[in-house]
Amino acid sequence: MSDANLELAQKIIDMTLKCGADAADALVSDSASLSISARNGHLEDSERAESRDLGLRAMIGQQQAFVSGTAIDDDALQQLAQRAVDMASATPADRFCGFAPQELLADSWPDLDLADDYEPSADELRDMALACEAEARSHAGITNSEGAGASWGRGTTALATSHGFAGSYTSTSFSMSCSAIGGTGDAMEGDYASHSTRYMADLDSPQAIGKRTAERTLARLNPRKMKSTKTHVVFDQRISASLLGHLAGAISGTSIARGTSFLRDDMGKQIMAETIQVIDDPHIQRGLRSTAFDGEGVAPEKLTPVENGVLTGWFLDSGTGRQLNLPSNGRAGRGTGGPPSPSPTNLYMAAGARSVADMLKDIGTGFYVTELIGMGVNGVTGDYSRGASGFWIENGEISFAVSEMTIAGNLRDMFMHMTPADDLTFRRGVNAPTILVENMTLAGL
Repeated sequence: MSDANLELAQKIIDMTLKCGADAADALVSDSASLSISARNGHLEDSERAESRDLGLRAMIGQQQAFVSGTAIDDDALQQLAQRAVDMASATPADRFCGFAPQELLADSWPDLDLADDYEPSADELRDMALACEAEARSHAGITNSEGAGASWGRGTTALATSHGFAGSYTSTSFSMSCSAIGGTGDAMEGDYASHSTRYMADLDSPQAIGKRTAERTLARLNPRKMKSTKTHVVFDQRISASLLGHLAGAISGTSIARGTSFLRDDMGKQIMAETIQVIDDPHIQRGLRSTAFDGEGVAPEKLTPVENGVLTGWFLDSGTGRQLNLPSNGRAGRGTGGPPSPSPTNLYMAAGARSVADMLKDIGTGFYVTELIGMGVNGVTGDYSRGASGFWIENGEISFAVSEMTIAGNLRDMFMHMTPADDLTFRRGVNAPTILVENMTLAGL
């Protein structure tokens, strides 16, 4: 299928050039997926989807336009090509548009082991979802279920350009999730667990995910509300990666070029403790965001955007690189519907030296956050304010559940006062260990 997709991409590129474009590139994506959900011991939903999408960019000088479609017969492709050229001729010139330089293009790439040959049946996924939910519901105190689901997907991405790049790769995904409710009446609480992998063999068992769901839900029962204070906040592994997400947004070439990042003037400066390393590695075997080439065909290399606490670089595609007089570093993300834009691959914070238990003992008292609510983060100023729930830390140990709190601070200060624990695991596209942030403001009663 990948060869057919490359042939399709090259075909519409040729049509676009004949219609009057100076240059063109095409992205072809085909996918198939199957998902099953169950609730209270019964099959609730079954869905299978298959699609093929095509995204085309036409360039006339420094004018460019993007169009997308799903039909692949010759007449539809010809209309798409002509439409792209007509739109490009009517758009204002963009002096930063253009392909990535040929010397940066990938001409070979490693096998990242992203595709599992195994395709589960609907019956197998159904049994997984039912077993996962049954395990969660078997725990005393679990009174209801919001369901469990299991899914599989396979996708192929092919990219071709009129200046000589052609490449494709296939990836698969397997995932399972469960959500349960504990307690009764006004005292009900809910929580969830999930896992996603490239290979079926790497996926946690239904029983493990169901058990984790139940344990998390039961631990949240009978939460207390705390008074407003200033204290240390520990971000659980499940949510600590959100802090890296804010960093990624702040060092995106788009934000820097527009001047809308609170870190726009901090290149080469200390923004975190000297012990902290933040790494972006596109070549992790079976990584959820691993890629052999980016959305412009550039060969991506491993980056360390924060090294020994110092900010060392931005995430750049060709367009933002030109605006900043820097070369692309292979971080162009792209869909079929629009232009490339910079984004990280497998972004993670390296593990620290202390265990979570030792970290809690050292701080004595604090707030251990397991859930964040709302999106009160200002990327321009770094101001941070989010609803939160989790557990109170007393005498160096997790003591009781806490809800309806708001944690607030500024990302610049938070970055400078964070400490990672030693429990880094790779379960998502963005990963971080448990993180301690010192002296944050908590708003409660």
